[in-house]
Amino acid sequence: MSINIHSFIPIIMNTSEKFVITINRELGSGGRTVGRLLAEKLGVAFYDKAVIKALQEKFHLNVEEIEKLKGEKQNWWTEFMRIMQIGPSMNANFYLPQKGKEADLLDTKEIFEAETLILQDIASQESCVVAGRSGFYILRNHPNHLNILIQASMPFRLERVMRKQGITEKEARKIIEQVDKMRENYVTEFTGTSRYDTRNYDLVISADGKSEDEIVELILKFING
Repeated sequence: MSINIHSFIPIIMNTSEKFVITINRELGSGGRTVGRLLAEKLGVAFYDKAVIKALQEKFHLNVEEIEKLKGEKQNWWTEFMRIMQIGPSMNANFYLPQKGKEADLLDTKEIFEAETLILQDIASQESCVVAGRSGFYILRNHPNHLNILIQASMPFRLERVMRKQGITEKEARKIIEQVDKMRENYVTEFTGTSRYDTRNYDLVISADGKSEDEIVELILKFING
């Protein structure tokens, strides 16, 4: 089946109220693009791992600094965005990793903890779409959220990575295998669960045979009932 809906999980997300949608995805599935397009359709901000990491590095947002900011201002993220002139338009292309590399190869516990604080505060203050391997866990207690997993077959993933990065099938397979292992190790270490455990999601979609726009429409139909 191309779509797996966990009917036993009550879907309580309401787009008329503050909400967050998290998208976990396999490399080569097009999930990041889906997240960006979905955010555009819903008129909300889009955040992914690369954006959050770039913000941490550019503005030195470690756990200590974030806690200090939160102590000084309850809505520290909103104020931070205003001061730094950060808005949804910068999110998609704020930081792009080099070809064949991930922006998050050197994650540490402190970086994960800082990322957790940032994402939780963002989601508490604005509606958004978050693409990233830990968003489903970090924001699992948000009162109005939807967790999505986008997967694809290996042939689909290989073709997409080869086309996007201009590399051979052998190179694409190596990258996919490395990233799959890295992401799963990351999730297991910092969340105690597996990114492949479908119980973590409300909606699981296979990208095979679908364009990014078609997947976005599937998600919107699911949200709107």
